[in-house]
Amino acid sequence: MPGEFRQYLFPPEHPRLADVRGMDPYGYREAARKKGTFTGGLVEGWTPLYRNDFRGVTEDGTLRDGLYPLTPAEPGEEAPVAAMVTAATELLAALDDASRARVSFPVDAVEWQTWANPEFMQFDTGLRLEFQPPEVREKALALMAASLSPDGFELTHAMMLINGFLGEVVGLPTVLGEWSYNIALYGEPDLRAPWGWQLFGHHCAVNCLVVEGRMVLSPVFLGAEPNEIDAGPHAGTESFTERIAAGLAVMAALPPEQRAAATVYARMVDPAMPPGRVHPGDERHLAGAFQDNRIIPVEGVPVAGMPAGAQQRVLAICEQFLSLLPAGPRAARLREVAEHLDDTWFCWIGGHAEGDVFYYRVQSPVLIAELDHHCGVFLDYDTPKPFHIHTVLRTPHGNDYGRAYVRQWQATSPT
Repeated sequence: MPGEFRQYLFPPEHPRLADVRGMDPYGYREAARKKGTFTGGLVEGWTPLYRNDFRGVTEDGTLRDGLYPLTPAEPGEEAPVAAMVTAATELLAALDDASRARVSFPVDAVEWQTWANPEFMQFDTGLRLEFQPPEVREKALALMAASLSPDGFELTHAMMLINGFLGEVVGLPTVLGEWSYNIALYGEPDLRAPWGWQLFGHHCAVNCLVVEGRMVLSPVFLGAEPNEIDAGPHAGTESFTERIAAGLAVMAALPPEQRAAATVYARMVDPAMPPGRVHPGDERHLAGAFQDNRIIPVEGVPVAGMPAGAQQRVLAICEQFLSLLPAGPRAARLREVAEHLDDTWFCWIGGHAEGDVFYYRVQSPVLIAELDHHCGVFLDYDTPKPFHIHTVLRTPHGNDYGRAYVRQWQATSPT
């Protein structure tokens, strides 16, 4: 229902808003780190994880070899590397020497792993866009636009616009803004050698690497509270309706016994869940920030045993999540996913009627896609609502951040 979120607004004087109002991102970061607070507990748990040696998400702790051979992109599947190099070069040219040094990291730097999706700035990696001049902000958007599909850029930018809209609605523009995001570059922009960029902040984190014409776009976190803008110059902006519909379509296409098997928990917070299954920050999704090496066992039902129509609907979910990629790299990724369809699983938590809240995950050796409805953070509700959505995309078995490709490049290229 459009505008449904407005019935859950906190009063302006409520401590949830009043205690934060007026803080800049750095002041809010210090407040969020305070021990004994909700956010302080999240920071304490997440902070040490990013320094772990990167291996990649797996289903059982064992990396599968040979999933990502580094060969030049197939004809028609090339990433738009030339346009990306031009955009990145123009961004760097718009910076002074100090900012250029601050935004730039080695291609295999651990700082890739500092991205996060909460509104508090846990790590100040790269440049904070809200403190950059308009030219730099626009150059950053131009790099994103040069790298992503038109629909992908529109959705990613919508997360930023919705964040600014939320800040206006709740009166926290210094904490929740359109430009409350960090951007960083990894490696030197090049037509063949590996390099990439990263943007992260509240409800929006994108990691993009290209090498030999190939593109890896993961981890990606996109979310929104609310998932629409119902007033102002961007009114009519909405998000995730297709991903929600795609999940419900899979459940509708399953026969009753498979639908029951796919539903690992009937309720979003279910007494049958083991301790820790619902995380204070991540809730049900498992592959979010700082989970680069997580073991995520498969759950639900194997896609190979589904009716053909349901299998196609699972592939439609994958296509929705991969739609951020330009046409060529998207075709390559969809081909990879299809090649592993016999080893792909689908699981569900919650209801599956129109308007229900739920969680789903598609998991294969080469892709993890999650969608989860969440409780309120800056709006006042303590059970998940349809208008607060988190989505996560991963490339498991070691190729998040294109790391499997980078390691192969470094092993075979002269220093």
